[in-house]
Amino acid sequence: MVNHLANSNSPYLLQHANNPVDWHPWGPEALAIARNENKPIFLSIGYAACHWCHVMAHESFEDEETAEFMNEFFVNIKVDREERPDIDGIYMQAVVAMTGSGGWPMSVFLAPDLKPFYSGTYFPPVRRYNMPAFKDILSGLANAWKNDRIEIEKVGNQIIGRLQQQNQNQKNDFLKSEHFEAIINSMTAAYDWGYGGWGVAPKFPQPMALEFILNHALVNKEEQNYKLINHCLHAMARGGMYDVVGGGFSRYSTDNFWRVPHFEKMLYDNAMLARIYLRAWQVTKDPAYKRIVEATLDFVMREMTHDEGGFYSSLDADSEGVEGKYYVWNLEEIRGVLKIDSEFFEAAYGITTTGNWEGKTVLHRTLDDASLAARFKINLEAVPVKLAESPRKTSSCPYLTHTPSYRR
Repeated sequence: MVNHLANSNSPYLLQHANNPVDWHPWGPEALAIARNENKPIFLSIGYAACHWCHVMAHESFEDEETAEFMNEFFVNIKVDREERPDIDGIYMQAVVAMTGSGGWPMSVFLAPDLKPFYSGTYFPPVRRYNMPAFKDILSGLANAWKNDRIEIEKVGNQIIGRLQQQNQNQKNDFLKSEHFEAIINSMTAAYDWGYGGWGVAPKFPQPMALEFILNHALVNKEEQNYKLINHCLHAMARGGMYDVVGGGFSRYSTDNFWRVPHFEKMLYDNAMLARIYLRAWQVTKDPAYKRIVEATLDFVMREMTHDEGGFYSSLDADSEGVEGKYYVWNLEEIRGVLKIDSEFFEAAYGITTTGNWEGKTVLHRTLDDASLAARFKINLEAVPVKLAESPRKTSSCPYLTHTPSYRR
């Protein structure tokens, strides 16, 4: 069965072209159907490299029973956020206003006049993760559309009114010098001095926030701000979210420790992170920052640059249908590649037979340079050199001889 996405140019939309869901691309035809048939719209927004987009597709959009219900009671529209950032931006504001957070896959239910009345991100097929089952949401909203239209219209108008007010406030709100000081104070007070970064898992790198703090430190010479920058940059670069073998950063950490990443890699994340590490190196001359910048840019040139020019926007979190397949290790693989250097590498990254993620190991530093130098009785300056040699060996491991993950 092929739906209305079959002639799309978007790789993301084409991933859903054979779903039993009667997907439509965003456009006048789909919107007219919703108006003429007086049906609510289910708007699903994602992108080709999104792991949880794949999960929801496999669990719900490929399920015949779920698709049948969706087709009967909703007009179903798929949007690629990389193809239509304008639509994504509008409805992301709505999702954040309604739920307090956002993400992808983005799931938004709209009236035919395009006013949102219910939203979320990933919904499981059965009740779990403290989230309702997607089928229950569909059933409840279909019933509300039939029997409680006034309440739906009320919610939609409230959301639109709130967004209009927010946008109006933003237009009239100009930052002054005292605002910058208040922002810095708020950011430093909220900083996680235990593990680095802000907030709790999932924990995202904040390169623009770090650059703002660094610029403020350069002007005001505040030592605490330099300390924060160095603490955060080193925390993120220990491995896990930072790929110590291939270079480059994953999108975010699934834990508070920057240990287990969400394995997709985005072009814009790596561009911004390379920039802040470069700026930090220019200020501090920390050689670790220089190595990270070079490895990140080498990764972008090697795996995210098209032969005819231009760049891929993302690498999929899934490789050959397996999440993080080419980013995790077991002890036998490490020892098989590194031979006599394996003990040093194992100590640096705390590699064990049981691993640190689903029986495998995501490489993440557990011993610092000084501890390694003392343990192996070598000069402190030799530690980063020795560690840099190991990723070059592991990068040629036969287990890693592969075509890069799906690129968009």
